[in-house]
Amino acid sequence: MCRALTKCCCLCLLLIAGCAFGASPAPGRAIQTQDRPGTVLQQEAISGAPFAATAYRVLYRSTGLDGRPIVVSGLVVIPAGPVPPGGRPIVAWAHPTTGVVPRCAPSLAFFHFQQIQGLRDMVQHGYIVAATDYPGLGTEGPHPYLVGVSEARAVLDSVRAARAIAGADASSRFALWGHSQGGQAVLFSAIIAAHYAPELQLVGVAAAAPATELAELLQADLDTPAGKNLTAMTLWSWSRLYNAPIAKVAAPSAIPVIDRLANECIESIYGLYLREHTERPLETAFLTVPDLSTTEPWAELVARNTPGTLPPDIPVFIAQGTDDRIVPPRITQDYVRRLCAAGSRVTLDEMAGVGHGFAGMRSARDADSWIADRFAGREAPNDCS
Repeated sequence: MCRALTKCCCLCLLLIAGCAFGASPAPGRAIQTQDRPGTVLQQEAISGAPFAATAYRVLYRSTGLDGRPIVVSGLVVIPAGPVPPGGRPIVAWAHPTTGVVPRCAPSLAFFHFQQIQGLRDMVQHGYIVAATDYPGLGTEGPHPYLVGVSEARAVLDSVRAARAIAGADASSRFALWGHSQGGQAVLFSAIIAAHYAPELQLVGVAAAAPATELAELLQADLDTPAGKNLTAMTLWSWSRLYNAPIAKVAAPSAIPVIDRLANECIESIYGLYLREHTERPLETAFLTVPDLSTTEPWAELVARNTPGTLPPDIPVFIAQGTDDRIVPPRITQDYVRRLCAAGSRVTLDEMAGVGHGFAGMRSARDADSWIADRFAGREAPNDCS
């Protein structure tokens, strides 16, 4: 499959990245009865972290949708240098869509550090960075794609895992930062943090082009190849996770295409190129219903995984590109208005000419600066007025 790159020399450097998926971590120890969420079951030192930071690929205990213990993988990056009074603050990074099968885990990718937007700045600021893969990526699948509570528990337990690593000297104070699917993940994390992880102190949440109103997003995304990709992954994942009948909403000829898309990963531009090629049959036959959000059980699942507003004491940074065709700006603006009406202090960073794929990268420095102010105890700015 990767031989197709030889047709375009400008993408040759992506060959390594696009073909790097497929490794799997060694199995960690089995979960024990006494293991609490965030318990580290395995840690493996890995090289290449910026500014002489120490990094580990970890397996840690989290909680599945059914309330049972599960294993989740991810990365933890610990900066060098002196430990500040009170310990090192933590930033939990939630990644955008990389796929829905285990081999698509970002921690298994060749360029795993480069996928954490703003990592260099965060390490320079002295923050520990915890980067979950989410359940079902890097561990037994299927991945609960765009399932908010599943993502949120994995994100919050990655913070606990970072605190459990010997020598990390981690504080209980943390911030959340995510892009796209990861934006949805950090919003849900902020919603459940107080009752799921009450021992942690959340100072703020930053999200770039977050997946918020899923009903509108899934409907709007059907106009683009990338959007059809995301809808196909949602159908594939939810049909397995919730036993939702995919055959009632997708054309028979579309189901094999959806299966093929589910087994392709996204790490680079090349991964997107492959998926657009696989997706082409969906241009002629895909959904057999006009709107998933009005067809049960899909409608209830869409509503369940749409993030609501946040507790008003949690400040929020939202970044949105004006040229985004996957998460249309109007949908993000509507969500910001909902946050403002609920009493949140919101900073809205609207990036002219920026599309969806670059929203995390282009907003990372501003997000990092905003997070630094939250850790410093400064009052959050408010664009709601």
